[in-house]
Amino acid sequence: MSVVISGTGLFTPSESISNDELVSCFNNYVDKFNADNEQAIENGEVAALSHSSSAFIEKASGIKSRYVMSKDDILNVDVMRPTFVERSNDALSQQAEIGVAAAKQAIVAANKTAEDIDLIIVACAYTQRSYPAMAIEIQQALGCPGWGFDMLVACSAATFGIINAANAIRSGTAKTVLVINPEILSPQVNYRDRDSHFIFGDVATASIIEDESTATGEHQFKIIAEQPITQFSNNIRSNIGYMNQCSPETANDVDKYFIQQGRKVFKEVLPMVSNLIASQMDKVELAPEDIKRLYLHQANINMNNFIGKKVLGRNPTPEEAPIILDEYANTSSAGCIIALHKHNDGLNSGDKTVLCSFGAGYSACCLILEYV
Repeated sequence: MSVVISGTGLFTPSESISNDELVSCFNNYVDKFNADNEQAIENGEVAALSHSSSAFIEKASGIKSRYVMSKDDILNVDVMRPTFVERSNDALSQQAEIGVAAAKQAIVAANKTAEDIDLIIVACAYTQRSYPAMAIEIQQALGCPGWGFDMLVACSAATFGIINAANAIRSGTAKTVLVINPEILSPQVNYRDRDSHFIFGDVATASIIEDESTATGEHQFKIIAEQPITQFSNNIRSNIGYMNQCSPETANDVDKYFIQQGRKVFKEVLPMVSNLIASQMDKVELAPEDIKRLYLHQANINMNNFIGKKVLGRNPTPEEAPIILDEYANTSSAGCIIALHKHNDGLNSGDKTVLCSFGAGYSACCLILEYV
């Protein structure tokens, strides 16, 4: 049995924040903080904060802007976080809503109907609640039969979700699977931290996974090799959770946001990912020149350039290793799916591509795909 990705979808929020906008707010906060703490700074009791710049952000990450679900209060120096009106239990949740939007696109792209979907997997970095499952809420909203569940694997959630979908099809527990990655990441960002306030954006992606024999979508990618890998590390971490309220003295500490040790991550993750891709290429006897496209996790331009050069033995062209993080920033698990969704033109039947994620956990996953 051959399993294919037969359609993808993308929901992009209507609001975007440029580096210049983000830096202006951050620098205003820095000035206010330093002024409010002037005496403590002079006494050596508090460290003065430093300004950021758009040039620094772009050089460090390749990011130029990011889409967000709620812009105004992120740029309000007295708030510096997104704010939302909490919805009633009878209303479609915000995360389910953007998941449905991406899912509908994927269903159309795969020439399917909601009735064809018999398994929904919501795979992302965070869900806005623990239960009922987002997948089951989306199942009801779309009118799909079958079953659904949520899974969290941080930046590798989408690729891990696709592997779970493929295995469900191979085992006979599902025929057509919808994998959705609704990434509302802006609430986890510490917009007062110079090293991380620019990293993440909000988005939702979706993919249809099915047996090749039933697939009729215009763009199909057959899975010919796949391998996830995990290795525990504290170097990327977020301690937000329902148990925080049980420790009120630390409930609002900075570790409840996204935190990372960037240099350690770079040093440890890149060899792990490069070796994983190489091992999967060896499994299906592919040489570097056989790879037409690298759909990599979109976290950092320098990481992607490093991996691309390791895999191909040279610097990849923009067409060979599409970058979307300049516009979208890091969208966790959705990034590699956005790259595939927006950059699948120009491929010919039989062309081989790599879909690869990597991130917190550590977790990484490589799929070798053949364009059908």
